[in-house]
Amino acid sequence: MVNAQTLQGNWNEIKGKLRTRWGQLTNDELQHFSGNVDQLVGTIQRKTGEARNAIEHYLEELSSNGASALSQASESVREYANQAAGAVQESSKKAAESMRQGYEDAEKMIRDRPGESIAVCFGVGMVVGLLLGLAVRGR
Repeated sequence: MVNAQTLQGNWNEIKGKLRTRWGQLTNDELQHFSGNVDQLVGTIQRKTGEARNAIEHYLEELSSNGASALSQASESVREYANQAAGAVQESSKKAAESMRQGYEDAEKMIRDRPGESIAVCFGVGMVVGLLLGLAVRGR
């Protein structure tokens, strides 16, 4: 049996394929499809004279192809999301390790050379203060 949900989900694509196969169908006739497969089959049958079984078979092909394409697309998206999540997790681990190493290096330097560390901090503080003062004065 034809899956009405799949037909509705891919309706624009399917509508184009129906018009390609049966050119005598108008957009207005296809526009009225609201999930009622029997009504759609009846409209196509009335307009084209095609056998009901042939129409249903064609619609089943379209809906199964649409469902297959949809499942392939969702699988691709899922795979890409997993890869992206793995890459983000790996990058965050590297960043955390790098921060930890930088903190350990700074802590070791301060312990080994406390006087120089205080002088560097004082100098950096002076430069930052000077830059902030110039920025405030410029406004």
